Amino acid sequence: MKKYKWLLVIAIVLFISVFLIRYGLQIFNKNKDVRMKTEYVFTEVINLGCTSVKHQGISNTCWSYTGNSFLESEMIRMGKKPVPISPIFTARQAYLDRAQNYVQLHGGLSLGEGGQLHDVLNVLRKYGAMPRTAYSGLHGNHTYNDFKKMTPMLNALLKSLVKSKPLPPHWTQLYTAALDWHLGKVPDTFAFNGKIYTARSFADQVIGINPDDYSRIASVTTHPYYKPFVLLVPDNWSFDSFYNVPMHDLTRIIDSALYKGYTVAWTTDISDKGFSWPYGIAYVPDKSFDEMSHTEQQNMFKKPMSEKKITATERQQALDNWNTTDDHAMHIVGLAKDQNGKPYYLVKNSWGKANEYKGYMYVTREFVRYKTITLMLHKDGLTSDFRSNLNIME
Repeated sequence: MKKYKWLLVIAIVLFISVFLIRYGLQIFNKNKDVRMKTEYVFTEVINLGCTSVKHQGISNTCWSYTGNSFLESEMIRMGKKPVPISPIFTARQAYLDRAQNYVQLHGGLSLGEGGQLHDVLNVLRKYGAMPRTAYSGLHGNHTYNDFKKMTPMLNALLKSLVKSKPLPPHWTQLYTAALDWHLGKVPDTFAFNGKIYTARSFADQVIGINPDDYSRIASVTTHPYYKPFVLLVPDNWSFDSFYNVPMHDLTRIIDSALYKGYTVAWTTDISDKGFSWPYGIAYVPDKSFDEMSHTEQQNMFKKPMSEKKITATERQQALDNWNTTDDHAMHIVGLAKDQNGKPYYLVKNSWGKANEYKGYMYVTREFVRYKTITLMLHKDGLTSDFRSNLNIME
């Protein structure tokens, strides 16, 4: 009997360890200061307008937080007063559409909380948007979202439905009721600045952004350049298309956009050892982590380091063997240089403000070339040459 008790204790410890690895950043960054001292000295080159850093809590909704942060910056660029847009309304409506696709494909689609940046635009086009004050998805005294109970229940419901023959005619009402239970019912109307809006009228009259004005970019060697293709990553559940560009065009596009006053929404891989949230730095070490000495591993983020130059072939290999995966979304809002003159992108994250740079990160161009999954930006942020290459009309 004692043997089984010890096995139970070990199982619980393992579960807690996995839980902390998976969710620890979101939970502890909220209350714990994880800022680390370094020798980096950054000088801003460009810092475009953006709203305050938010915290996505225990939810894999970085794509919605980033996409809506991007829309808020677009409002600033357009001369509008930015509105804190509800990322949970956006996520909820996207989950409805993802559930429809899952059922129509008889379960042949990945489930989860993740998404791509275009999901924010698709929801804006189809459903509209709400301010955070109108729909937070929070219950009681909760101050951050926690989806760890909601997602397994929603997934179990959908998996059960696709086994049903015939499919229950009112299954969408069941799914909607489950979302209501966890996130709260979506109001038909709400008050904002003394006026009554629907999600549709709020998106049209207050946000005032045309989703068709935005371009989606990716880079693979397996499809023709400057042509649209469907990017096959699990979070592209809507099977949207992206313009394919050569690897070095990724940073050229970002640079030209920033210099023209346009921010860029970015999805990337953060599992790489060159990414450190506590230090607020991401780069490509010139040695693999396994080749480093213990001291080198400990000092990876203490000061500016040399980087490995990545080729398009190496980038594609990392995509193909899953060393690069669609892990996270963040918002590129500026450009900076370190004390040696090396450029870094200033990137807004959605994990709160407890890291070295109070919620921001400094990311090298080499890291962006290597680990980018997708970019999203206003088509006017592209140079005329890129627009011509991509056949993007006025």
